[in-house]
Amino acid sequence: MREEKKQINYVVVCVNEFANKHNLTVKEAFQFLFKHKAIEFLKENYDIEHTLSLEDTLSDMLMICKKNGGMLL
Repeated sequence: MREEKKQINYVVVCVNEFANKHNLTVKEAFQFLFKHKAIEFLKENYDIEHTLSLEDTLSDMLMICKKNGGMLL
């Protein structure tokens, strides 16, 4: 259960930072990231992503969203 909590906390931090970086509310960021599969990506690749810088992770998340049809204005 401890590992699951770490993963949840990591996803929360990433969503919050993504929201800040792209001038979105946390809710808007989560909906965008969920719809375009970045949340799924973070969960599936936690072991690797959490070792990277937050900036690299945010870049990866945006790349995944773009590959799945997500575009930010």
